[in-house]
Amino acid sequence: MIFILAYDDNIARLEGIELLINQSPDMHCIGAFEDCTKITQQVINLKPTVVLMDIDMPKINGIEALKLIKKTVPALPVIMQTVFDDDDKIFAALQAGASGYYLKKTAPEKLIEGIREVAQGGAYMTPSIAMKVLNIFQTITPNNERGKALFNLTEREIEILSLMVEGLNYKAIAERFSISWHTVNAHTKKIYEKLHVHSAQEAVAKAVKQNII
Repeated sequence: MIFILAYDDNIARLEGIELLINQSPDMHCIGAFEDCTKITQQVINLKPTVVLMDIDMPKINGIEALKLIKKTVPALPVIMQTVFDDDDKIFAALQAGASGYYLKKTAPEKLIEGIREVAQGGAYMTPSIAMKVLNIFQTITPNNERGKALFNLTEREIEILSLMVEGLNYKAIAERFSISWHTVNAHTKKIYEKLHVHSAQEAVAKAVKQNII
């Protein structure tokens, strides 16, 4: 039996998902919630096999909730659901550890198939999402071209990130390029936003891990 936790702030849709799951003989929806404020406690107490997570959730968005799940139960597979096939959200979800990603307009039977596949250790994406991911990865080339393709970093942002990896602080970077400290600060804020990180340490770690530099 596949036990599923579902999260969606649309009550009608949430009830529909719960009904759909419970109509499948090998599945049971053990919880359906309109927000993720208690998600850590819920995944620990309810012990789901798979989590269905809406990206656009109130209070705690779906990607942040995914990160909380992965910190709590790293092996728990999570399928993200969304209305739009937004590149940034797709990669943010995949980087955070999502096992699947599907559009809400996907046929119900395809969702059920996807849940089964993910529960068995596989991955599932709506075909249009899979094609988008494939097309983007085909444009990726090594080093700084990878950063520009995958994270939409500019040449200057790549240069600044490279110096951050080397250990230079804002003042040293500003002197290297003959620009102001405030300009460096503005560039780094953009870098953090594009890499989905919150500090220089996280940016450097991601740059090395993702082979951006």
